[in-house]
Amino acid sequence: MERRRFIQNTSLLGAGILASKLSFATAPEDFPVVRVAASKRHFTSVAVDNAIKKFQANVADKELGWLFENCFPNTLDTTVTYTTKNGRPDTYVITGDIDAMWMRDSSAQVWPYLQFANEEQKIKDLIAGVINRQTAYILKDPYANAFYNDENKIGEWKNDKTAMKPGVHERKWEIDSLCYPIRLAYNYWKKTGDKTPFDADWKKAIVATLKTFIEQQRKTSKGPYRFQRESLYPTDTLSMNGYGFPVKPVGLICSSFRPSDDATVYPFLIPSNFFAVSSLKQAAEMVVALHNDKALADSLTALANEVDAALKKYAVKDHPEFGKMLAFEVDGFGSAYMMDDSNVPSLLSMPYLGAIKVDDPIYKNTRKFILSSNNPYFFKGTAAEGVGGPHIGPDMIWPMAITMQGLTSVSDAEIKKCIAMLKSTHAGKGFMHESFHKDDPKNFTRSWFAWANTLFGEFLWKVYNEKPHLLK
Repeated sequence: MERRRFIQNTSLLGAGILASKLSFATAPEDFPVVRVAASKRHFTSVAVDNAIKKFQANVADKELGWLFENCFPNTLDTTVTYTTKNGRPDTYVITGDIDAMWMRDSSAQVWPYLQFANEEQKIKDLIAGVINRQTAYILKDPYANAFYNDENKIGEWKNDKTAMKPGVHERKWEIDSLCYPIRLAYNYWKKTGDKTPFDADWKKAIVATLKTFIEQQRKTSKGPYRFQRESLYPTDTLSMNGYGFPVKPVGLICSSFRPSDDATVYPFLIPSNFFAVSSLKQAAEMVVALHNDKALADSLTALANEVDAALKKYAVKDHPEFGKMLAFEVDGFGSAYMMDDSNVPSLLSMPYLGAIKVDDPIYKNTRKFILSSNNPYFFKGTAAEGVGGPHIGPDMIWPMAITMQGLTSVSDAEIKKCIAMLKSTHAGKGFMHESFHKDDPKNFTRSWFAWANTLFGEFLWKVYNEKPHLLK
């Protein structure tokens, strides 16, 4: 079941979703205990629990300490299943309220724990297991965005017209589904020096990634991927016989869907193409160092350079108020969609992903646009202001976008503002949500969205370590 359709308004249902896992005994300062009881946690980490204790001991704001304890370990507490398979770590990570593993979400959910990989073998093994699992998924179907733990399970989407395989939950082609695994693998390798996940199968997955990206440049044909779904929601399917709206082949890569799992309007999704450039360069470095395959590295680098050149030519547009800035989507014919979405990768998030410098003048102009009423999905209300998107609809702000605004900010005042908004809009639940109404945080979607929780924890931990004065 797709995320948007799962729960449209969870203000009443939210407590019930986790009722079997939560204890609501009164805690100090009258903050209820909402973290899963230790005996029911899927995975425990001494390093993460020590980080929580350190944060709470040194941050006077008890509510922030409570939120950090609830949110930062939420992926470990509730969504990971760690085992070994053929003697190798194997980790399955669900998003929360949907029992499926998204390539994007799973990478992002364990990302904040990578900093502890050299402190605790369990964390190192956990992340290696995600890398191993993602390698197998890419080899199964590089066009799929989400998979099941059960390799024989048939996707729930009986009304999909695409080449579904057993074990695939959903087959929406999104560039970032192949970028996030590279980002995680590259930084795991750099952090730990461990080479064991990067075997011959991993290299085959890199080859499959390169092949898929080249196919989706659509230079000689539309490629093998098509997707249509019988749905009331036009963002759930692709037009033009399942290929989406046409593009002019200019070197960019088509992404049929956005990170929100909504269909693109113009298939050249700009933030994901930027992400592809940095990911291809990282993969090139790895295949030389780990497999001594310069030919493959040259092919990866050549594609990165081609996409980078096309971005410079086609992604930058002149805005009447903000000057030169990045479009969200383009088609190569000259059309552009000027907006930003709340999901990551977004234009706002590109410095966080290492795809662009935070002080880049074009990014700075783009950021001003994103956080203004000129962005059709920037909402400002009595409770908060921030970016939403078409996935949930008008007036619904995503905590993930506020968190990303804080993570990419160089302004102390802006960072403090983001923390204050997130602190005041959890509706008393102690967790972040997918979205909430700009005027009423109690009107929210998804009580159990582990990526949003863990990302918020990552933000607080970063501020604690780099700008602790902002938490006083």
